[in-house]
Amino acid sequence: MAAPSRIAGKIHKWLALVLAVPFLFWFVSGLFFAIAPIEQVRSEHMVAEQPPVPISMADAAAGLQRIHAAGAQAGEKIEFRSLLGQPVALVTGAGAKPRLYDLASGRQLSPIPQTLAVQIAERDHAGDQRAARVSFVEQESTEYRGALPAWRVDFDDGARRALYVAADTGAVGARRSTLWRTFDFLWSLHIMDFKNHEDFNTPLLMITTAFGLLVIVTGFILFPSRLGYTSWRRRRKAKRERARAQAAPAE
Repeated sequence: MAAPSRIAGKIHKWLALVLAVPFLFWFVSGLFFAIAPIEQVRSEHMVAEQPPVPISMADAAAGLQRIHAAGAQAGEKIEFRSLLGQPVALVTGAGAKPRLYDLASGRQLSPIPQTLAVQIAERDHAGDQRAARVSFVEQESTEYRGALPAWRVDFDDGARRALYVAADTGAVGARRSTLWRTFDFLWSLHIMDFKNHEDFNTPLLMITTAFGLLVIVTGFILFPSRLGYTSWRRRRKAKRERARAQAAPAE
């Protein structure tokens, strides 16, 4: 074996051995991503249908008058929504938390209490399941990075499903389950961000990918010798040299 092939062989063998674990992570996680339907990972199939409730212009205008009369501060943007079948207004301003108001009474609803968060989560969750546990979340985690503070509402539905309801807007910001947590764990292995599970520009991933590319390149270098092409060329060359030696006139 020629010197370049011997060097390539050593690099290929030892790098492949070192990279066996991350390669395993990549292939196992990639297979899981290909098999698991993303709609089920996001629990979209467990979202109950809630037809939108139309709000007339007259009701919207009257509701804003009630909100103004209640002493609400001005905002840069006003959104009309439906919350548990009732019309509400979400007022947002620069540097201030969103404020949720009931259009019928003008009363401010946010930050929403636990009881209202449970009703929102149970209305959003398909089926007749009732909330099993409720907790208040004030810090983001790998499981939830949405609007804070928020209410976490857990259901004992066999999938350890949890819904996160933003305290300021009343919106369901995330739906988590055992399938999602498995997906997230494998994603952290896939991108090699074991802390936040979202940065795919980590130095570890870059180094591992570069070494993986080196394994592929050295594999291409070794390919001819592994197929016997190098030995075949050597035998052919030796055969030609013998033939020329035999054909040469004797001195």
